[in-house]
Amino acid sequence: MIGTTVTHRRYVANAHYAGNLVEGAYALGLFGDAATELCIRTDGDEGLFAGYEEIRFNEPIYAGDVVEVTASVTRVGTRSRRVEFTCVVHCRRQPEVSASASRVLDPPLVAVVATGTVVVPAG
Repeated sequence: MIGTTVTHRRYVANAHYAGNLVEGAYALGLFGDAATELCIRTDGDEGLFAGYEEIRFNEPIYAGDVVEVTASVTRVGTRSRRVEFTCVVHCRRQPEVSASASRVLDPPLVAVVATGTVVVPAG
């Protein structure tokens, strides 16, 4: 179970702030989705998110970005699972070129990292 990883990729469609900036909670919502799939794969149940121990916002996320979220189990308790999360920006829009221009980032930007705990029913 340790090392089990789930990856989701998403096109970011909506901004929350001026300049097409997306709120930080967007990445946390994606982390929750990835954690749900992770719990289904490891325990056959959606589980419940107990909380975050750490969250770091390293880079902004903008509408028009393509992000990838990864969730990996790093510790297993009787009912708890510690999970490491990463949100990486792979593509970024280029409004200075045109309204629909975008480019692949090489290297991608690590936008958000977090560590959290999920709890699953006793098996």
